[in-house]
Amino acid sequence: MTAGLERKNQLAVFRSEFAAEANIDCRDNLDFMAALPGESMKLIVTSPPYNIGKSYERRSPIDRYVREQERVIAECVRLLHPEGSVCWQTGNHVRNGEILPLDIVLHEAFRQHGLKLRNRIIWHFEHGLHCSKRLSGRYETIMWYTKGDNYTFNLDSIRVPSKYPNKKYHKVPKRGELSCNPMGKNPGDLWIFPNVKHNHLEKTIHPCQFPVELVERLVLALTNPGDRVFDPFMGVGTTVIAAVMHGRSGYGCEIAPEYVEVARQRLDLLRSGALKTRPMDRPVYDPALPNGGLK
Repeated sequence: MTAGLERKNQLAVFRSEFAAEANIDCRDNLDFMAALPGESMKLIVTSPPYNIGKSYERRSPIDRYVREQERVIAECVRLLHPEGSVCWQTGNHVRNGEILPLDIVLHEAFRQHGLKLRNRIIWHFEHGLHCSKRLSGRYETIMWYTKGDNYTFNLDSIRVPSKYPNKKYHKVPKRGELSCNPMGKNPGDLWIFPNVKHNHLEKTIHPCQFPVELVERLVLALTNPGDRVFDPFMGVGTTVIAAVMHGRSGYGCEIAPEYVEVARQRLDLLRSGALKTRPMDRPVYDPALPNGGLK
């Protein structure tokens, strides 16, 4: 970024080695989206506040929360490319010990706009708050919607190692041929990625931060190089980072100036090659294995 450029409330534009832009702003998301052209985003990935009283959100009655989400969703649909996808990552709203799954609550808002639910992806992680009166929550959901039936989906870009990579057919006429895809298998709809806690190398000041590798999988599967990716609740910029890392242009907005500043710092590190992220192909640490099973 040019020295002396005013940072607060100023659109930041970075270019990576992939000629992808990073466009971020400290601005209300409806205001930010109003300036963007319709059908310009191939992928919209976000994790909105869960309305549970975190430091970055204002707790409100659930009906008001849903109405506010519906306004953002409607504008996201306007921005979505005809072959694009929306991935809305949610958890549970908790009140007086009772949980309300937000994916269930918000599903109708997407259906009202004609979007089609392709997968309800479960993101499983091992660490989090420990509950004493119910089972501890160890997953969140990613609702993947498309605008139509002709949508971008690059399965080969996200295949994972097969459980039996050399398995072959034993019956004619394919006897002796590989019975699995040599590029690996479909990762399925249960994703296991460590969440970003205090010992995660990506940890910043944000209390509920996306791991980059989770968004990378969505970016690789649901977009092509040169496409645009947007996050209306950007936080510290993880979605934008994952997009730019893979030659897509990232857009994001956030109302907390301290988070926007961290996002800018992370983008500066990415541009210089100094940003550290957890690789997608690294297994989850297993204390029963030598070195935790990590190479």
